[in-house]
Amino acid sequence: MERRQAFLMVLAASFLALLIYLTAIPKKTSEEEFPLKAFSRDVAIILTGDVMLGRTVMTKSLDSGEPTYPFKKVAGQLAEADFVFVNLENPIIENCPRTSTGLKFCADPKLTSGLKLAGVNVVTLANNHAGDYGKGGMEKTVEFLEEAGIEAAGRGNLVIKEKKGIKFGFLGFNFVSSGPKDEDFKLVSDSDKKVEVLIVGVHWGEEYKDRASKLQREWAKKLVEAGADVIVGHHSHWVQDSESIEGKPVYYSLGNFVFDQMWSQKTRQGLSLKLTYRNGQLVKIEELPIYMSSWAQP
Repeated sequence: MERRQAFLMVLAASFLALLIYLTAIPKKTSEEEFPLKAFSRDVAIILTGDVMLGRTVMTKSLDSGEPTYPFKKVAGQLAEADFVFVNLENPIIENCPRTSTGLKFCADPKLTSGLKLAGVNVVTLANNHAGDYGKGGMEKTVEFLEEAGIEAAGRGNLVIKEKKGIKFGFLGFNFVSSGPKDEDFKLVSDSDKKVEVLIVGVHWGEEYKDRASKLQREWAKKLVEAGADVIVGHHSHWVQDSESIEGKPVYYSLGNFVFDQMWSQKTRQGLSLKLTYRNGQLVKIEELPIYMSSWAQP
């Protein structure tokens, strides 16, 4: 009897040890059993206000030996996005004159390092200053941007960026001097057929106004009807109102982001947007207020 009890005890102990061993082996799971988290399919895009790297911004950056100075405090946040789209308000040329005044803008090529540090990969050159140094200045600007890995929209061209199987399109228009033309709306319509998401940056309206004009609202409606999914405005140097048109977000002006207009609270304030897309659908808009606390540095 004692021998039989001992045998049963050994058998039970062996079974228990085997059970512990088997349960300790990690089980291979399938995607159905352990689905990927939703955020792994997300694409983040950050849109900012006016970026002007000339005049005092350039002088202070070069004198400090830090050409990335304007973006140092925000680079980490911006670079986390998949795409960063800004309005670049100046040509980039060699031998750019140093000045703190005047309305003819330019920036030294060294300052593209700040854009690159901040993860900027698309800019619009559709504004009233990108052509301050003529056709040659525009060509050099595009060349220096490309060397930094940055594509330039706003030249009658569509920039397409693809991420996680979704094509995102970026366009830029300057409506400040003469308003939109029929071919502008046609470009939007044609571009809409080539991408899943179309983001349009527009230079328009009046400076130093915090409400969009009637014309801006009319143009925004036409842009949405043509196929724009998101519209962001520039030029006023102040943050303006926003609205939804047929379910599409329209921000009439994001104000300044990097600019040497330090003489008022409204010109030192700006708004950035973080758009989150999931499977090509806009699921979240985060409004990120900014303030330039020191010379042109948000």
